[in-house]
Amino acid sequence: MGLFDGKVAIVTGAGRGIGRSEALLLGAEGAAVVVNDLGAARTGDGSDQRPAQEVVDEIVAAGGKAVANYDDISTWSGGENIVKRAVGELGGLDVLINNAGILRDKMSFNMDEDEWDSVIQVHLKGHFAPSRFAAQYWRAKSKETGEPTGAAIVNTTSESGLYGNAGQVNYAAAKAGIGAMTIVLARELERAGVRVNAIAPVARTRLTEDLAGDAMKPQEGSWDKFAPENPAAAACWLASDLAQGISGQVVKVQGGVLQIVQGWRPIAEAHANDVWTIESIAAQRDTLFATADPGIPPFILQTLFAGEG
Repeated sequence: MGLFDGKVAIVTGAGRGIGRSEALLLGAEGAAVVVNDLGAARTGDGSDQRPAQEVVDEIVAAGGKAVANYDDISTWSGGENIVKRAVGELGGLDVLINNAGILRDKMSFNMDEDEWDSVIQVHLKGHFAPSRFAAQYWRAKSKETGEPTGAAIVNTTSESGLYGNAGQVNYAAAKAGIGAMTIVLARELERAGVRVNAIAPVARTRLTEDLAGDAMKPQEGSWDKFAPENPAAAACWLASDLAQGISGQVVKVQGGVLQIVQGWRPIAEAHANDVWTIESIAAQRDTLFATADPGIPPFILQTLFAGEG
C-alpha cells in the first residue's frame, strides 16, 4: 500500500530537478500524477515536451499512472487547464505541488523590466494560478459533501526569499511572496480541509548547479546531501496524511537538516506617550536595535554575485 493510493496529484515544473523527484515519489507511492512542464530553458525561454513525457514514461514503466501536461501555469488559463486535466482525466485532485520556476539573475541596478516581470510571473503567478483553481474545486467539493477534503498544497519558496540574496531581487521577491501566500492560503482553505505548506529547498538542480560551483557536487565517500530527492521527500511528506494538522508552515531542507522557518516577528519595541517625531524615534534607536542582528544572515549563494558591476 502506498501513501497516496487512490489519490490524484499535480506537480508543476516536474520535468527536471526537484519537481521530477516529487512526481516520481508520488507515483511510487500510488498517486496518479499530472506531470506539468512547459520544457523551457532555465531562463524561461523556449519549450520542449520531452522532459514531462520522460517522467510520465518512468512512472508508467514502474507500474504507476501519469499524464503529461504542457500548459504554462504562469497564465490564468494554464492554471485552470491543469486542474481540469486532473479532475477530468484522472478523476479528481488531492495534492498540488507548485514547483515550477526560472532564474534571470541580475543586480537590481542592471535589471531590465522583462527580467523582473518574467521571474515574478513564473514563480508568484505560477504558484497562485493553479492554487486558485484547485482551491475553487476543493471548496465546491467540501460544500457538496459537507466534509473536509483532506487535500494539500505544497509550495516552493527559497532561502533567497527568506533571507535575501544579492543578484536575485526578482527571484527573492517572488519567493518571499510565495512564503506569504502559503500562510494566507492555509488560513483561507482551512474550513475546506485543505492544508497548505511550503518547502525551502537547498538542492542541486539546473537552477543552482552551475551557480554553486563545486559546493553542491556529490562528495566521494559521502551521501549526496544536495540530491533533489531530499526536498522531494519533505514535500511529499507534507502532502501526505502523515502530516495531518500541519498547515501554514515553511520547512527548509538542506542536506540532512530540516528546519521550521518562520517569518517577520517583533524582536524589540519602543514606547512613546505622544505622537512620534523623528527626534523621539532617534532617541529610542539604542532601545530598538540593542537586540537586532546587524549582520546579513548566512546564505549558501550570497557571495556569488559580489563581483557583478
